[in-house]
Amino acid sequence: MADAEAVPAAKRNADLPVRIASAVVMLALVVGAIAMGEDYVSGLVAIVAALAFVEYCLLVIKATPSIGLRGTGVAFGLFYFGFAAWVLMRLDSYFLIAAIGAVIFTDTGAYFSGRTIGGPKIAPKISPSKTWAGLVGGMVFAGLWLSLVAAMFFFTSEGGDLGAVWAVGYDKIISAFLVGCVLAVVAQAGDFFESWLKRRAGAKDSSRLIPGHGGVFDRVDGMIPVALVVGLLSSAA
Repeated sequence: MADAEAVPAAKRNADLPVRIASAVVMLALVVGAIAMGEDYVSGLVAIVAALAFVEYCLLVIKATPSIGLRGTGVAFGLFYFGFAAWVLMRLDSYFLIAAIGAVIFTDTGAYFSGRTIGGPKIAPKISPSKTWAGLVGGMVFAGLWLSLVAAMFFFTSEGGDLGAVWAVGYDKIISAFLVGCVLAVVAQAGDFFESWLKRRAGAKDSSRLIPGHGGVFDRVDGMIPVALVVGLLSSAA
């Protein structure tokens, strides 16, 4: 099988429109739910978490050789998905959009950097396509997103005064960039966790629920751990 860097750029980027469409749909669903109210946000989170948890359990069943290990895996998943969903349901719109955007921009930055730069793999036996260049790209994109969200917050709170935005919140904007970098690493860790589980289960995707995209767990694998971290950060804010 040819290395990604050896494949013509047009072929390597053939799935880009699909990935962009996926990101747009995800953001549209979240923004629409936020616009309609907290109950709709909670409902959307609950449905997504439940579907992802079911897919996770099916992978655990395939990946584990004994009932004891399966029970342990399912119990862990119940906490992992359940607590993340509980956190997301209680985040205000500012933190919710920041968290979801961080995951999307991590994926986008990693995609472009990994495909463009290539280079050494992080853990080829777990996820052959993940490179260090992709991780750095994801960190930068997520950091810029969090910086933008923070700047918009200060822009609104300062009545649209651009000079006041930097004067009042420059340190927090820089801190937001660093937080975005950390969240990108967390999101990638969630991605690696699912990749490891799928390899143990001998599965390419968590399911075939979403045509061309695999399963729900495949789409939110990075969101779960990010939700947990953002929940901790929001409680300390």
